[in-house]
Amino acid sequence: MDFSQRLKTLTEGAKYDVACTSSGLTRKGKRGAVGSAEACGICHSFTADGRCISLLKMLINNYCEYDCQYCVNRRSSDIPRASMQPHEVADITMQFYRRNYIEGLFLSSAVIKSPDYTMEMLIKALALLRGEYRFNGYIHVKAIPGADTALIQRLGQLADRMSVNIELPSEKSLSVLAPDKSKAGILSPMKYVREGIIQAKEEATRFRNAAPFVPAGQSTQLIVGATPEADSKIVHLAQGLYKGYGLRRVFYSAYIPVGNDALLPAAPGTPAFDTGTGLTNTAFGPILMREHRLYQADWLLRFYGFSAGELFKTEEENLSLHLDPKCHWALRNLEQFPVEVNTADYRMLLRVPGIGQISAERIVKARRVNRLDFTHLKKMGIVLKRARYFVTCNGKMAEKISFHPESIELRLTDNRSVGPYSQLTLSDVAHA
Repeated sequence: MDFSQRLKTLTEGAKYDVACTSSGLTRKGKRGAVGSAEACGICHSFTADGRCISLLKMLINNYCEYDCQYCVNRRSSDIPRASMQPHEVADITMQFYRRNYIEGLFLSSAVIKSPDYTMEMLIKALALLRGEYRFNGYIHVKAIPGADTALIQRLGQLADRMSVNIELPSEKSLSVLAPDKSKAGILSPMKYVREGIIQAKEEATRFRNAAPFVPAGQSTQLIVGATPEADSKIVHLAQGLYKGYGLRRVFYSAYIPVGNDALLPAAPGTPAFDTGTGLTNTAFGPILMREHRLYQADWLLRFYGFSAGELFKTEEENLSLHLDPKCHWALRNLEQFPVEVNTADYRMLLRVPGIGQISAERIVKARRVNRLDFTHLKKMGIVLKRARYFVTCNGKMAEKISFHPESIELRLTDNRSVGPYSQLTLSDVAHA
């Protein structure tokens, strides 16, 4: 292949890695260096001055020694293969950056020869960028499970964010679909990165020129729908990763068939995805909605004070496709509602559907000087089409609203309809 063909192949191979997130750190430009990093800079987002912020996402090679059945780059996959040398990765990154195509780099790799060899290739590419090219922009890199800790340490000193993909929700699923990987092999580098981040922060408080280590933190990715684990299992796992490994983000990636293995769900249009609705062309809708609901549940864990146990009644439960997780929780806990906006504490306001962090802060601040009514709430940006069923202002519900559980659920389901998928259930996907 010529260079452009190799670049196309390797960027295509990286598209299933989710990395569209805020960079998580601010690093100013400095004399003699190229680039900077902003905490708000993310894939396909925009800065205040209107510039598009994006990452170049690519693999350094897609010749993989592993045969993970859900992966397009697996050993048995019949796809074009390509690789780049570290200096080619560094050179194309700088060319794209100088043309203002990108603001940073997301670099990953299939496992070629061994985890250590692959990590050495990644380190060489990043060392060229940081050293010879003096690139001061954002870099997100995927660490390879099973690599020597000395290599993880070196890679962490060159990158801003590091990921170790856990891929599947259980060790049993890994053993079936990714026999070359193990839960222990994935969690071990996660633990090392967590400890390295803590140590680097401690050294930074004591030494002015302490070496950074993954300053934007670590993240991971979970594939949703390739195996039959329920959403409860996935959300509890995410909660454990946040608490135990200090992750910044858990990404959820809806499984898109890349092969015909009997161990995996069938492709759209086959009986496994046929729900009797005739929506052959929109068969990915339920799994994409499931991914969306998991992100919403994840947000509740990280910013709204919810625990995974509050969102589910049983270990085998899935999130509703019809209602977002906060609305679903509120309907299950109606004894805690309605909430009086003029007296409720900040924590309880966060649990009201339609009230977010900024809105809750506005309510707490505004009610210090005035009694609030529904007109005030609307001006504050509260989503009243949901919140009005769960709040009172000065002891009164919104006009023409009565506090009856069945009526509230029906109205919320109508307001939060998922379009053509409203007649589908998660069992159509989760047990495929």
